[in-house]
Amino acid sequence: MERSTYLFTSESVSEGHPDKVCDRVSDAVVDTYLAADPQARVAVETMVTTNRMVLAGEVRGPENITHEHLEEVARKAVRDIGYEQTGFHWKTADVSVYVHSQSADIAQGVDAAGNKDEGAGDQGIMFGYACTETDELMPAPIHYSHRILQSLAAARHSGAQPELGPDSKSQVTLRYEDGRPVGARSIVVSTQHEEGLSQDDVREIVRPYVLGVLPEGWMCPEDEFYVNPTGKFVIGGPDGDAGLTGRKIIVDTYGGAAPHGGGAFSGKDPTKVDRSAAYAARYLAKNVVAAGFASKCTIQLAYAIGVSKPLAIYADCHGTEEVDIARIEKALPEVMDLSPRGIREHLSLNRPIYARTAAYGHFGRAPDPDGGFTWEKRDLVDALKSQLS
Repeated sequence: MERSTYLFTSESVSEGHPDKVCDRVSDAVVDTYLAADPQARVAVETMVTTNRMVLAGEVRGPENITHEHLEEVARKAVRDIGYEQTGFHWKTADVSVYVHSQSADIAQGVDAAGNKDEGAGDQGIMFGYACTETDELMPAPIHYSHRILQSLAAARHSGAQPELGPDSKSQVTLRYEDGRPVGARSIVVSTQHEEGLSQDDVREIVRPYVLGVLPEGWMCPEDEFYVNPTGKFVIGGPDGDAGLTGRKIIVDTYGGAAPHGGGAFSGKDPTKVDRSAAYAARYLAKNVVAAGFASKCTIQLAYAIGVSKPLAIYADCHGTEEVDIARIEKALPEVMDLSPRGIREHLSLNRPIYARTAAYGHFGRAPDPDGGFTWEKRDLVDALKSQLS
């Protein structure tokens, strides 16, 4: 039996966190290739440290996307984040590009040929999750952790808070009673800032943005509101800590409230099921909950490299299901083709829509008019009701 009264914590990191800088650069590379060729294949990682960026990986796409072009893409991504600091500047950082052609051995297992459909780009397990804790059907701790940092970033970009730097982190601990979140027990925000600000100065800059995000009456006690607990955060970003693509997979998903298959998303084109099948699993779980068949839903998909069909489909509604779980599992492949090709086509994933996913979560975002975040739509509700009602 699940506990009904407890504390649960999730964290988020901003677009300027070193690992998120890397995710942004890698996804900007994905977008560059997909904009030129929707069938391009990309698997590119980024590493950053003091005034240095390194890009490495495998691609298959237009040859006119040169290393010099990718260097420009990387610099623009860093400029958009806002890094113009002595220790890390979009214009002066050294950029090294080690990107080469995709392995022929991988390509032959993944490509469609003859009667063989396109296979998964790798083996693996992917999870999707949804719950009724927020309107976005996301767990509340990660939802509010993201929103705090988004509001601070918006204030920084607009010029409302020029004292703040790009690098920041948040952590929200919520109290649950009868299985529902009712308020914050503690909140931690660490944000890079200009020299000369005291800890109290930064605390009062941050406070209204936290209050503006949390539901009324949810603010934690004053002695549990921690802002820059070390006292000072001037040196930040890649100058303060090295970053790598794919190191924030729990931040990217459900904040620890649901399982994770282990595969990162950023830097990968949508033939990689680490990314596309995780999006599909979220899409299915969200629609199950939106249709009213459960108040919590976890879905697992499993794939093998070169094989087009999922090896297994598993659902768990944590005792909240309104219909038999086996019926839900049976309905899922009926309402959506879960082959790699089927997922990409259903969700229209072969488009340059990925740089925007690199920070503040891949899930719980509003679908964009140009086709971003299609996996957040609730357009399977009627199909699921037809199958399960």
